[in-house]
Amino acid sequence: MTNGHLTPKAGQPAQPPAIFDRTLLRQRQDRASKAFADHDFLHRHIAEDVIDRLETIIRTFHRAAFLGPGAHYITEALTPASDVSHVVSGAFSPAMARLGTDGAPRLTADEEALPFADSSLDLIVSMMALQSVNKLPEALARMRAALRPDGLLIAAFPGERSLHELRDSLYRAESEITGGVSPRLSPFTAIKDAGGLMQRAGLALPVADLIRLPVTYRNPMTLLADLRGMGETSVLTGRRKQTLRKDVLVRAMEIYAETWPADGGGVTATFEIVMLTGWAPHASQQKPLKPGSAKASLEDAVKSAEKD
Repeated sequence: MTNGHLTPKAGQPAQPPAIFDRTLLRQRQDRASKAFADHDFLHRHIAEDVIDRLETIIRTFHRAAFLGPGAHYITEALTPASDVSHVVSGAFSPAMARLGTDGAPRLTADEEALPFADSSLDLIVSMMALQSVNKLPEALARMRAALRPDGLLIAAFPGERSLHELRDSLYRAESEITGGVSPRLSPFTAIKDAGGLMQRAGLALPVADLIRLPVTYRNPMTLLADLRGMGETSVLTGRRKQTLRKDVLVRAMEIYAETWPADGGGVTATFEIVMLTGWAPHASQQKPLKPGSAKASLEDAVKSAEKD
């Protein structure tokens, strides 16, 4: 032990420092739960998208878990065509987990240590929860382990260009006034990396697509109020602990209004949501062809098309 901290044993690699302060995340989501319904448009939109996806899949999901802030909206919106039987709903924040009137069992669920037995679920939906886990591949792998063979995972989280207008305005204002910048918004995952993360977690048939949702706000401050109301302000461990200087904030809001005005007044904020789907492997699933196993060559196909 050195300076009150445990040191790794000889030969053991040191654990990388946590990127996100999960204790602070829980506190902020607990606080946001009190007025979450006033700021939940994004979560409701994702819930509707999830239901649309489930309705196109012809199978019964006997046991499902819906996780994350606003997960109860999925349960409340389930249709007979969704074909979901038994559901448990949960969130990392105990107060968030208690929201909703759908009657589903509730639990407090940490995405970094899920409380589900292996091969116990047919369906897991993660809503706006994975963007603040410290080891995303490991979290996805735990979800995959909890799925029965041919079980489905659907995960929704912010894409890398989400809120790019706000990020750029804060960066420019702080650089202009202080001569330096500090992280104010969490980094988000690029869609080009999402499919690889699913495969790394052992999920089959991965698909990643993107929802872009431009939203008009009266002014940038109303956007900040929405982010606080969602519990989505930064919990980076490397963030500057001091409150953003007033002169920097004022200048950032000016830059925002000047650079991204909305038609008809106000400003535009772009929410970008990555939607991942993947399946726990099963013998019945379609397999990719082995290299060189195709019966017709691309060259022959091109020649045939040219003759036509």
